[in-house]
Amino acid sequence: MIMSDKGIFIKDIKENNHIDGLFLVKTKNNGITKNGKPYLSVTLTDKSGDVTARVWDNADKLTAMFDQGDIVAAKAYSVLYQGSLQLNISFIQRHMCENERLRDFLPASSHDPEECFKQLMDFVQSVGNMHLKKLLETIFKDDAVLCAFKTAPAAKSIHHDYLGGLLEHTLNITRLANDMAKHYVNINRDLLIAGAILHDIGKIRELCFERNFEYTDAGRLSGHIILGIELINDKLKLLPDFPQDLALVLKHLIVSHHGQYEFGSPKRPKTLEALMLSYLDDIDAKMYGFASCIKKERSSDSKWTGFNRLFDRYLYTDTFIEDATDPSADSENNE
Repeated sequence: MIMSDKGIFIKDIKENNHIDGLFLVKTKNNGITKNGKPYLSVTLTDKSGDVTARVWDNADKLTAMFDQGDIVAAKAYSVLYQGSLQLNISFIQRHMCENERLRDFLPASSHDPEECFKQLMDFVQSVGNMHLKKLLETIFKDDAVLCAFKTAPAAKSIHHDYLGGLLEHTLNITRLANDMAKHYVNINRDLLIAGAILHDIGKIRELCFERNFEYTDAGRLSGHIILGIELINDKLKLLPDFPQDLALVLKHLIVSHHGQYEFGSPKRPKTLEALMLSYLDDIDAKMYGFASCIKKERSSDSKWTGFNRLFDRYLYTDTFIEDATDPSADSENNE
């Protein structure tokens, strides 16, 4: 089966639709029915959401046609099962797809990564300390770092968990840092901006995001804080005149930006810049988490979400203002 177009997106699938399209296989599991017949249980995904699917016929044959993590061409019929939409697959096989098409299959930022990066580089150029500016320029002149930084999610889940999420999260915090530095005259603005831009740089090595969002071996064994320090140390070797004391306080921002030991920080903040960065990082992550929960659960039937275990509370939805530029906005809730 050769297909040039994505076909239908999951969010647009209705009950009793004949489906013919391309999807990413998020999970794949083999099973046996009560009658001893093999079947496949699959989760298909694209940038608009996930859907559960089953292969009831020819499961033994079709299971060899694709693997978890593949982009597949699938034919199916949509049904309601126990109140949820499900696809019954009649045909499925691996489909070759160019990497630039991945934004059709994985959740992605609604913002243009090139424009976001240009804005971030404007902040780099605003750094007055020549050593910090040179370090930032050196890091982002590395093509491999630059490509991964523009593409990576900020997390596997919880916050900014989509392609371009790391860049978006970093730009958010850098903007906040720039604003907050205007209000607190004792803060070293250049150091804070550099820390904001680099605080999560290790996530380009902690996460893989080619076909799904998952941790790398280095990510599981070391984590993004250590990986970020290693990346910065590698670039500092190219800058022999970089002051050691400045490198020390910059790296302190990275190792302490989670704020508390229980949140994964090897050290707690011990400078004003580190303290500010830890709060800004926490604010941006929590604001995203709150907003995501509200967007998923708000309805005309209630002003409250269900109980959110992450935040340990119910969330009030009535004051929420929808972002008109967000393509995932649910128009039914804005009428």
